[in-house]
Amino acid sequence: MTAEKVFRKKGKAHQKYVSESGEVFPGVTTILGVINKPQLVPWANKLGLQGIDSTRYVDATAVVGTLAHEMVQEYLGGPSWDRGRYAPEEVDLAENALLKFFEWEKHIGKVETIAIEKQMVHEPRRYGGTVDWIGRIGGKTWLIDFKTSKDLYPEHVYQIAAYNQLCCINDIEIQGVRIIRIGRDGGEGFEDRVVSSEELQYGEYVFNCALQLYYAIDAYKKNR
Repeated sequence: MTAEKVFRKKGKAHQKYVSESGEVFPGVTTILGVINKPQLVPWANKLGLQGIDSTRYVDATAVVGTLAHEMVQEYLGGPSWDRGRYAPEEVDLAENALLKFFEWEKHIGKVETIAIEKQMVHEPRRYGGTVDWIGRIGGKTWLIDFKTSKDLYPEHVYQIAAYNQLCCINDIEIQGVRIIRIGRDGGEGFEDRVVSSEELQYGEYVFNCALQLYYAIDAYKKNR
């Protein structure tokens, strides 16, 4: 996709996570929004120097990323993606990511799906999240988050660490955690990153700090 090419925006509605008592919890990505992402500043500036509106560009790439997720999830046994919802150009770009996923599967061997887009809440810590995929690979149960991006960033580890906590509190035994990055074009590459237990510990710590900050800011706004 050229930088100037922008498709229409199609965003998913924010998922609501509700406790047994009826309290609505924030989601993992919403909570991590309190953390500044310094890599976005030079990226947005670079696009601006090229005369490209970074907001519109993000909207366009987000559409392709969403479709790529849907294609992978359908292949793994999830719901079918809506063939009438996307433009042909969007489908072509998303299929680039799907082909990279097929390459990964060929290399990794047989995968067996246990759950796709599983929604969970963490009652004690008052947050929720939707896990991309839980399944069996090589005799182990893996938690996997799929990313359609040019690179992997620290917040991706914070995010999957939060999902790992959700699995733990909901009695889902996870034996390994990995992030699969499937780029949307040849220049964005492909990456399979196994997240170590040490990284998960640090990621959980950062996420839990962000969670405390989120609720502190929320309390301030309600009582100012």
